Amino acid sequence: MSKPLLSIIIPTRDRPHLLPHAVNSALAQTLDDLEVIVVDDASTQMAQLPQDSRLRVIRLEQSRGGSGARNVGTEAAQGRWVTYLDDDDRLLPQMAEVSLAAIARSSVTPPIGVISGLEKVSDQGEVIKVRVPPTLCPKGSHFFLEDPEAGRSYATKQTLVVERAVVLQIGGWDEQFRSRVHSEFFLRLNPVCTLIGIPTVTYQLRCHSGTRVSGNPKLRQESFHRLIEKHRVAFESHPRQFAQFVYRHARNSWRQRQFRAALLAMGWAFRIDPNQTLRNLL
Repeated sequence: MSKPLLSIIIPTRDRPHLLPHAVNSALAQTLDDLEVIVVDDASTQMAQLPQDSRLRVIRLEQSRGGSGARNVGTEAAQGRWVTYLDDDDRLLPQMAEVSLAAIARSSVTPPIGVISGLEKVSDQGEVIKVRVPPTLCPKGSHFFLEDPEAGRSYATKQTLVVERAVVLQIGGWDEQFRSRVHSEFFLRLNPVCTLIGIPTVTYQLRCHSGTRVSGNPKLRQESFHRLIEKHRVAFESHPRQFAQFVYRHARNSWRQRQFRAALLAMGWAFRIDPNQTLRNLL
């Protein structure tokens, strides 16, 4: 049997009611030449999944977190290209096909990855917001630390399709991070890999009442500081976006009633770039 062109990797833990929807969306792609790898991060509740020769399930006896599960899936993947789907989200049917077609059309020197449009949807399927990625993030850039392109959003990282070899080359996903895992990953990926963006919406980010790691205030604070410490050189070389990043963290901390953290972050943003931070407040 020949190896698939694309591996769709789904890390999961204790979401038996949501996981089948994610898996079915991956199996329903218009591109047939793929495999779907579910990495179960030591769940206590098993999900009922469809029988499909393209589906593999890897069960971990001890939890390694979302990053660790992604690494396990990447190591097991047989496809040249990989993408990652959160277990509470869904792919639209053309995601794999349009992403790989964009790579095939591109004249950019490899290595290359592609990101596409993303829509936030409610539990009822209502579209809340649509995000379109930047057109081009050349190799050597630092993704969300670069000046933004008008009308485009860096918050489309979940749609990435990239060569498996590139993920392995940069050391995979950092298992020290339980939150901000995509931001950390892209700060290592973009310096060695050009990212092209296509406006087609391919991914549904579901808003629901269940628990999200990204919604854990304590983890968000810890990962915020860890991210900056790990990539301090990159942050300090982009002061305007560094200040913007810290300002947004301050604003979100305030909304989560972490008032001390919010005030400290706001003061930090002013020290980094007072003009940028003042513009944000006006």
